[in-house]
Amino acid sequence: MKRLSILQQAALVVFAVLLLDQSVKIWIKMTMKIGDSFQVFGNWFYILFTENKGMAFGMEFGGDFGKLALSLFRIVAVIGIGWYLHKLSKSNASKGLIFGLALVLAGALGNIIDSMVYGMLFTDSYGRMAEFLPAAGGYASFLHGRVVDMLYFPLFEGFYPSWIPFVGGEEFVFFRPIFNIADSSISIGVVYLLIFHRKELFKEEHKTIEDQETPAKNAE
Repeated sequence: MKRLSILQQAALVVFAVLLLDQSVKIWIKMTMKIGDSFQVFGNWFYILFTENKGMAFGMEFGGDFGKLALSLFRIVAVIGIGWYLHKLSKSNASKGLIFGLALVLAGALGNIIDSMVYGMLFTDSYGRMAEFLPAAGGYASFLHGRVVDMLYFPLFEGFYPSWIPFVGGEEFVFFRPIFNIADSSISIGVVYLLIFHRKELFKEEHKTIEDQETPAKNAE
């Protein structure tokens, strides 16, 4: 059997993450309503169905215009990461560097799919389970779909000490944000790159800048 190239291996990682991410999201959309939840392990891991219009971990950005801008930025970022991955596959970059970038790319693509088409493919999930391909159309237009989140890890909770300004005495939960598999892929990829491949990553970026500047210098 012919051995897969490094680029094919990276594509396989992206495909696997996307398949898992989208399978879970579609299952959640078709079987749960916004706010529905169930325990997975004890009191520290729940599946809790939420949706957000913005960035990872439930953060939002500037209403409808911000949503459109964020979606377009994601598309540009994915194209850039994809190009960079292809460039690295032709060089002597390590498999670890390419693997980390593939995780980031897969996560970004996973959330882009939600933003691009979920609004057209599904009805909303407020008070009901979503309908797939509704005759009357979906709940939003192209690039305005909401990102499906469901992973909730309230590892521990308590109260802020009374001496802390503004929040003293208020309840806190760690970890409060609700996220999805695509968010996890991005986070794992970024942390992995910063811990194990930071020097190589910055070296490749510096080399890319030098390669772009060389034709301009030669032209002078």
